[in-house]
Amino acid sequence: MGARRVPDFEDEVDLVAQAKADSEAFGTLYERYVKKIYSYLYYRTGNIHDAEDLTARVFQRALANLGRYTARGLPFSAWLYRIAHNLVANWHRDVGRRQTLPLHEADRQDWQSLRTEAPEAAAETRETQAHLLRAIHGMPAERQQLIVLKFVEQMSNAEIGKIMNRSEGAVKSLYHRTLLALRDVMTQAEAPSGNGTAQAPSPTSGTRSSE
Repeated sequence: MGARRVPDFEDEVDLVAQAKADSEAFGTLYERYVKKIYSYLYYRTGNIHDAEDLTARVFQRALANLGRYTARGLPFSAWLYRIAHNLVANWHRDVGRRQTLPLHEADRQDWQSLRTEAPEAAAETRETQAHLLRAIHGMPAERQQLIVLKFVEQMSNAEIGKIMNRSEGAVKSLYHRTLLALRDVMTQAEAPSGNGTAQAPSPTSGTRSSE
Protein backbone atom coordinates (compact mmCIF):
# COMPACT_ATOMS: atom_id res chain seq x y z
CA MET A 1 0.00 0.00 0.00
CA GLY A 2 3.05 2.30 0.41
CA ALA A 3 3.97 4.97 2.94
CA ARG A 4 1.44 7.52 1.72
CA ARG A 5 -0.04 9.51 4.58
CA VAL A 6 -3.74 10.20 4.46
CA PRO A 7 -5.50 13.04 6.26
CA ASP A 8 -7.05 12.13 9.61
CA PHE A 9 -10.58 13.59 9.41
CA GLU A 10 -13.00 12.83 12.23
CA ASP A 11 -15.87 14.52 10.44
CA GLU A 12 -17.04 12.65 7.35
CA VAL A 13 -18.59 15.81 5.90
CA ASP A 14 -15.23 17.57 6.01
CA LEU A 15 -13.53 14.59 4.41
CA VAL A 16 -16.06 14.50 1.57
CA ALA A 17 -15.61 18.24 1.01
CA GLN A 18 -11.86 17.70 0.88
CA ALA A 19 -12.23 14.75 -1.48
CA LYS A 20 -14.08 16.89 -4.02
CA ALA A 21 -10.81 18.70 -4.64
CA ASP A 22 -8.24 16.14 -3.52
CA SER A 23 -8.00 12.59 -4.85
CA GLU A 24 -5.92 11.55 -1.83
CA ALA A 25 -8.84 12.41 0.45
CA PHE A 26 -11.11 10.27 -1.71
CA GLY A 27 -8.60 7.48 -1.20
CA THR A 28 -9.25 7.82 2.54
CA LEU A 29 -12.99 7.41 1.93
CA TYR A 30 -12.26 4.38 -0.21
CA GLU A 31 -10.12 2.77 2.49
CA ARG A 32 -12.76 3.49 5.11
CA TYR A 33 -15.67 1.88 3.26
CA VAL A 34 -14.34 -0.56 0.66
CA LYS A 35 -14.53 -3.64 2.92
CA LYS A 36 -18.11 -2.89 3.95
CA ILE A 37 -19.26 -2.31 0.38
CA TYR A 38 -17.48 -5.45 -0.82
CA SER A 39 -19.07 -7.51 1.96
CA TYR A 40 -22.53 -6.20 1.08
CA LEU A 41 -22.04 -6.97 -2.61
CA TYR A 42 -20.60 -10.40 -1.92
CA TYR A 43 -23.69 -11.43 0.05
CA ARG A 44 -25.97 -9.96 -2.63
CA THR A 45 -24.23 -11.64 -5.59
CA GLY A 46 -22.94 -14.82 -3.95
CA ASN A 47 -19.54 -14.85 -5.64
CA ILE A 48 -16.17 -13.18 -5.23
CA HIS A 49 -15.45 -12.07 -8.80
CA ASP A 50 -18.70 -10.18 -9.36
CA ALA A 51 -18.48 -8.65 -5.89
CA GLU A 52 -14.99 -7.34 -6.65
CA ASP A 53 -16.07 -5.97 -10.02
CA LEU A 54 -19.15 -4.25 -8.61
CA THR A 55 -17.18 -2.81 -5.67
CA ALA A 56 -14.78 -1.15 -8.09
CA ARG A 57 -17.73 0.22 -10.08
CA VAL A 58 -19.36 1.62 -6.93
CA PHE A 59 -16.32 3.74 -6.14
CA GLN A 60 -15.81 4.72 -9.77
CA ARG A 61 -19.39 5.97 -9.88
CA ALA A 62 -19.05 7.68 -6.50
CA LEU A 63 -15.92 9.51 -7.64
CA ALA A 64 -17.53 10.54 -10.93
CA ASN A 65 -20.58 11.93 -9.11
CA LEU A 66 -18.91 13.24 -5.98
CA GLY A 67 -19.48 16.85 -6.99
CA ARG A 68 -23.23 16.25 -6.89
CA TYR A 69 -23.24 14.61 -3.46
CA THR A 70 -24.60 16.74 -0.61
CA ALA A 71 -25.03 15.33 2.89
CA ARG A 72 -28.50 16.69 3.79
CA GLY A 73 -28.91 14.04 6.47
CA LEU A 74 -27.71 11.21 4.19
CA PRO A 75 -24.30 9.89 5.33
CA PHE A 76 -21.73 9.30 2.62
CA SER A 77 -21.71 5.59 3.51
CA ALA A 78 -25.48 5.37 2.94
CA TRP A 79 -24.99 7.05 -0.44
CA LEU A 80 -22.41 4.37 -1.33
CA TYR A 81 -24.82 1.59 -0.30
CA ARG A 82 -27.52 3.10 -2.52
CA ILE A 83 -25.12 3.11 -5.46
CA ALA A 84 -24.21 -0.50 -4.64
CA HIS A 85 -27.87 -1.49 -4.44
CA ASN A 86 -28.63 0.03 -7.84
CA LEU A 87 -25.62 -1.62 -9.46
CA VAL A 88 -26.38 -5.05 -8.02
CA ALA A 89 -30.03 -4.73 -9.10
CA ASN A 90 -28.85 -4.03 -12.66
CA TRP A 91 -26.40 -6.92 -12.42
CA HIS A 92 -29.17 -9.35 -11.49
CA ARG A 93 -31.33 -8.13 -14.36
CA ASP A 94 -28.42 -8.50 -16.79
CA VAL A 95 -27.59 -12.05 -15.78
CA GLY A 96 -31.26 -13.02 -15.60
CA ARG A 97 -31.26 -14.49 -12.12
CA ARG A 98 -32.85 -13.71 -8.80
CA GLN A 99 -31.00 -11.85 -6.09
CA THR A 100 -29.43 -14.54 -3.97
CA LEU A 101 -27.16 -15.11 -1.00
CA PRO A 102 -24.24 -17.57 -1.02
CA LEU A 103 -25.44 -20.86 0.43
CA HIS A 104 -22.14 -22.48 1.29
CA GLU A 105 -19.51 -19.82 1.96
CA ALA A 106 -21.30 -17.61 4.51
CA ASP A 107 -19.82 -17.54 7.99
CA ARG A 108 -22.22 -19.25 10.39
CA GLN A 109 -21.76 -16.58 13.04
CA ASP A 110 -23.06 -13.91 10.64
CA TRP A 111 -26.47 -15.60 10.72
CA GLN A 112 -26.65 -17.16 14.16
CA SER A 113 -28.42 -14.18 15.72
CA LEU A 114 -31.42 -14.96 13.50
CA ARG A 115 -32.16 -17.88 15.82
CA THR A 116 -31.07 -16.58 19.24
CA GLU A 117 -34.46 -17.40 20.74
CA ALA A 118 -33.61 -21.12 20.50
CA PRO A 119 -31.50 -22.43 23.43
CA GLU A 120 -29.93 -25.03 21.14
CA ALA A 121 -28.74 -22.38 18.65
CA ALA A 122 -25.10 -22.82 19.68
CA ALA A 123 -25.28 -26.48 18.62
CA GLU A 124 -26.95 -25.81 15.27
CA THR A 125 -26.08 -28.39 12.65
CA ARG A 126 -24.82 -27.72 9.17
CA GLU A 127 -28.06 -29.11 7.80
CA THR A 128 -30.10 -26.58 9.78
CA GLN A 129 -27.75 -23.82 8.66
CA ALA A 130 -28.30 -24.81 5.04
CA HIS A 131 -32.09 -24.71 5.56
CA LEU A 132 -31.77 -21.19 6.96
CA LEU A 133 -29.69 -19.91 4.07
CA ARG A 134 -32.05 -21.51 1.55
CA ALA A 135 -34.96 -19.79 3.28
CA ILE A 136 -33.17 -16.44 2.93
CA HIS A 137 -32.33 -17.28 -0.68
CA GLY A 138 -36.06 -17.62 -1.42
CA MET A 139 -37.06 -14.26 0.04
CA PRO A 140 -37.83 -11.09 -1.95
CA ALA A 141 -34.88 -8.84 -2.80
CA GLU A 142 -35.68 -6.12 -0.25
CA ARG A 143 -35.79 -8.70 2.56
CA GLN A 144 -32.46 -10.13 1.46
CA GLN A 145 -31.07 -6.60 1.49
CA LEU A 146 -32.42 -6.01 5.00
CA ILE A 147 -30.94 -9.28 6.29
CA VAL A 148 -27.49 -8.49 4.88
CA LEU A 149 -27.49 -4.96 6.32
CA LYS A 150 -28.83 -6.11 9.69
CA PHE A 151 -26.92 -9.32 10.35
CA VAL A 152 -23.80 -9.07 8.21
CA GLU A 153 -23.17 -5.32 8.32
CA GLN A 154 -24.76 -5.10 11.82
CA MET A 155 -26.49 -1.79 11.11
CA SER A 156 -29.19 -0.17 13.21
CA ASN A 157 -32.73 0.28 11.90
CA ALA A 158 -32.05 4.00 11.49
CA GLU A 159 -28.94 3.35 9.36
CA ILE A 160 -30.78 0.79 7.24
CA GLY A 161 -33.65 3.25 6.77
CA LYS A 162 -31.31 5.81 5.24
CA ILE A 163 -30.00 3.25 2.76
CA MET A 164 -33.39 1.76 1.86
CA ASN A 165 -35.10 5.17 1.88
CA ARG A 166 -37.61 4.03 4.51
CA SER A 167 -38.57 5.33 7.92
CA GLU A 168 -37.07 3.65 10.96
CA GLY A 169 -40.54 2.35 11.84
CA ALA A 170 -41.00 0.86 8.37
CA VAL A 171 -37.64 -0.92 8.64
CA LYS A 172 -38.58 -2.28 12.06
CA SER A 173 -41.88 -3.58 10.70
CA LEU A 174 -40.21 -5.20 7.66
CA TYR A 175 -37.58 -6.75 9.94
CA HIS A 176 -40.25 -8.22 12.21
CA ARG A 177 -42.21 -9.68 9.26
CA THR A 178 -38.99 -11.09 7.81
CA LEU A 179 -38.11 -12.86 11.05
CA LEU A 180 -41.60 -14.30 11.34
CA ALA A 181 -41.41 -15.62 7.78
CA LEU A 182 -37.98 -17.12 8.38
CA ARG A 183 -39.06 -18.84 11.58
CA ASP A 184 -42.13 -20.26 9.88
CA VAL A 185 -40.04 -21.62 7.02
CA MET A 186 -37.49 -23.05 9.46
CA THR A 187 -40.23 -24.73 11.49
CA GLN A 188 -41.60 -26.37 8.33
CA ALA A 189 -38.13 -27.48 7.28
CA GLU A 190 -37.31 -28.98 10.68
CA ALA A 191 -40.68 -30.67 11.25
CA PRO A 192 -40.70 -34.49 10.85
CA SER A 193 -42.00 -35.48 7.44
CA GLY A 194 -44.07 -38.57 6.80
CA ASN A 195 -42.11 -39.45 3.68
CA GLY A 196 -38.76 -38.21 4.93
CA THR A 197 -38.63 -35.33 2.46
CA ALA A 198 -38.30 -31.76 3.70
CA GLN A 199 -40.73 -29.21 2.32
CA ALA A 200 -39.38 -26.54 -0.01
CA PRO A 201 -39.12 -23.10 1.70
CA SER A 202 -42.08 -20.81 1.17
CA PRO A 203 -40.99 -17.14 1.28
CA THR A 204 -44.53 -15.80 1.61
CA SER A 205 -45.60 -17.67 4.74
CA GLY A 206 -45.15 -16.36 8.25
CA THR A 207 -47.51 -16.41 11.22
CA ARG A 208 -45.32 -17.56 14.10
CA SER A 209 -45.15 -15.79 17.44
CA SER A 210 -42.89 -12.77 17.95
CA GLU A 211 -39.27 -12.74 19.09
